[in-house]
Amino acid sequence: MKVKVELRKKIDESYDVIIEDGKSKMLAKEIIKGGFGRKYFIITDSNVERIIGKRLLAQFAKEKTIAEMVSFPAGEKSKNMQTVSRLAEKMLLLGFDRKDCIIALGGGVTGDVAGFTASIYMRGINFVQVPTTLLAMVDSSIGGKTGVDSALSKNSIGSFKQPKKVYACVEFLQSLPKKELINGMSEVVKHAVITDKGLFKFIESNREKILALDSKTMAFLVKRSCEIKGNVVEKDEREENLRKILNYGHTIGHAIENLGNYSRLAHGEAVSIGMIAEAKISKALGLMNEAEIERIRKLLGKIGLPAKLPNYGLKKIIEKTHSDKKAIGSQVFYALPERIGKMHSVNGRFAIPVQDSTVLKALAH
Repeated sequence: MKVKVELRKKIDESYDVIIEDGKSKMLAKEIIKGGFGRKYFIITDSNVERIIGKRLLAQFAKEKTIAEMVSFPAGEKSKNMQTVSRLAEKMLLLGFDRKDCIIALGGGVTGDVAGFTASIYMRGINFVQVPTTLLAMVDSSIGGKTGVDSALSKNSIGSFKQPKKVYACVEFLQSLPKKELINGMSEVVKHAVITDKGLFKFIESNREKILALDSKTMAFLVKRSCEIKGNVVEKDEREENLRKILNYGHTIGHAIENLGNYSRLAHGEAVSIGMIAEAKISKALGLMNEAEIERIRKLLGKIGLPAKLPNYGLKKIIEKTHSDKKAIGSQVFYALPERIGKMHSVNGRFAIPVQDSTVLKALAH
């Protein structure tokens, strides 16, 4: 005997990324107009709560719409199941239900935590991304990857949950500490390396304007990075193949983040180091040449990003890559550039297994 449960369905989860300067003053009104929920639960961190969160909460009050805000201690160490559990329990206590909406207000950690909470609360409710850092605007707020870290691996517990909308208010960047601006530029450079040599040239030519937070320059960078990330996600939402190119710099990067207990290096710094390390692996495989690697290293250095591996020991770093969620069995897969603007593929596959011995040899020089 057999009972078949037919579950084939097609769901349109498309959404807009709104990139504007000056949008933050009417943000609550815009979100309410979208009709994403009856009540709104704002999740943020302790830094953003003080600088931006209270203003947004006041906007909802002015619009006579119920909104609550809960924060957690800023930093990667809060990106864990305990934080998600506390947030979900607070929502239950406040009476939030399936017709309500979560707002992720903050950087990448907040977006990941809030998005994951939205994906599991009452088996899934709406959420909206309001990124406040460059890294979140250009990368983590788009694509629907959500999750938390474990003691063993970064982002190892998570889900795909697409936001209903992303509001990138470029003026938020003006309140960023310079270190956070530099941190976010790592992902912008990554986008340039993997798909767009023209963007790479633009960053080289406009470095001073970028570091001075010129509004037109930053709006262009955010828009172009969102286009790159969005185009990749459209073609491969669940990271079956093409989306793996977005992991360039992240296999080694995540390993050194974990070995530093998520406190020694910011995510962007780790990715910067990872990009140079993985470019060296590409060279060891006969793909990338030294001139291209040096060009990437030089740009990262001028921005203020590191390129040198921390002194954890190469064998420890390589061992930690095996805990990466992208590893399968005993094989660790890497997305590797052939040159700036073009990623390597084998038989149409963009992530390839690389032997530990090759990685060790590449990173030893």
